[in-house]
Amino acid sequence: MPLPQPTADERGEHVLAVFDTAFGELLAADPAAFRVKFRKMAGSAFAFYRGTACLFYSDLEKEADGGPYLDGRTGRVWIHGDLHAENFGTYMNANGRLVFNVNDFDEAYVGPFTWDLKRLVASLALIGYAKALSDGQITELVRICAAAYRERIHALATGAEGDEAPGFTLGTAGGPLLGALRTARSLTRFGLLDSMTEIRDFERRFSAGGGAIALDAATRREVLGAFEGYLETLPESSLARPDSYRVKDVVGRRGIGIGSAGLPSYNILLEGNSDALENDVVIYLKQAQTPAVSRHVTDAAVRGYFRHEGHRTVISQRALQAHADPWLGWTELDGAGQLVAEVSPYAVDLDWSDIDDPAEIAATVADLGRATATMHAAADDSSGHSLVPFSTERAIDAAIGADGEGFAELLVDFAHAYGARARADHQIFVDLFRNGRIPGLRGPAETSTASL
Repeated sequence: MPLPQPTADERGEHVLAVFDTAFGELLAADPAAFRVKFRKMAGSAFAFYRGTACLFYSDLEKEADGGPYLDGRTGRVWIHGDLHAENFGTYMNANGRLVFNVNDFDEAYVGPFTWDLKRLVASLALIGYAKALSDGQITELVRICAAAYRERIHALATGAEGDEAPGFTLGTAGGPLLGALRTARSLTRFGLLDSMTEIRDFERRFSAGGGAIALDAATRREVLGAFEGYLETLPESSLARPDSYRVKDVVGRRGIGIGSAGLPSYNILLEGNSDALENDVVIYLKQAQTPAVSRHVTDAAVRGYFRHEGHRTVISQRALQAHADPWLGWTELDGAGQLVAEVSPYAVDLDWSDIDDPAEIAATVADLGRATATMHAAADDSSGHSLVPFSTERAIDAAIGADGEGFAELLVDFAHAYGARARADHQIFVDLFRNGRIPGLRGPAETSTASL
């Protein structure tokens, strides 16, 4: 897809306009959090890309006809919404099995399946560039990802994989995926609790410091009220032991990461599955954000399906992720939708820093393609939600099958073009930030080092 080539000043003005729409309200409420977010984004083109799904979808919306391979079905499937190469990792599923899969569903929505793939392959181009891979090597990686995705989708569409595709587990994964799973297995609930809590008067409580914020009595009551609403959203299977949900302590936190800047959140300490102190559970309750993709999907049926953004996040994750976190639910606080989930001791993200061997990179990219296909296939008429009332894998398989050769080339062209666009945008962003051009923020050069 040929992308427009504006001047740096023109592109800078567009970036600022998109940021104002996406971040303006939150930035005004908590500029300090956004200074941290933006410094992280300034660190590399990939970090910038991670934090700017809003800019990515603004650019994709310029596609005149929505792009090839899209029709009334394939343009309206459950998508992850922020599928870059670092949004994969481990989790403990509802069956007690460690799984490596797609993670972080905060941006999930319903839209064109190709948007997930384009966001993924552009991130691969950025990683390849940072690792000094040639354009030819990056092209080959994108083709490998596209081929693995197409192969898995076809297998699922034709029944070759059975009712459910094999996941990446300790028994089936290899390479860096297996390494992440083994690291996750070495972690313990006790280790997580030890880092966040302490035992006082024979009971566990949150420790002071470490980002924890003590709550006043009124705020605590409001959070506990929201917690009661959350319990009503859990499946019956998660409520087998009522004592599991006895609240021991509550603290506030404020998100300052690339994806959660300015969003208020809370940690809640629960009894867990037994009276033993080492089995206590920490869940988080945080304000859910408006997904970037939703600003560019005008389907009223999609928009009207969700009660609020917390509901949208949970329903989307349950649709996209087989055997999701049993603590996953939603609620409302101060009129805003909230996402609730466990602070898992077994979450390990895919770490690209030590994946340098070309063969290992290629094998990892193929696995990410397969994981993406499995995610897309999970969320359809068999997922228990009526919003996508057809077989996603069969619809996607048919669309790709109409021009199989063109599928990989479409993604190759996009990966190179948008990778270059993101690298240029990163430099434009750094110059805007450091020169105090982002409304509501003073640039780093204008802020005393004492306040950094």
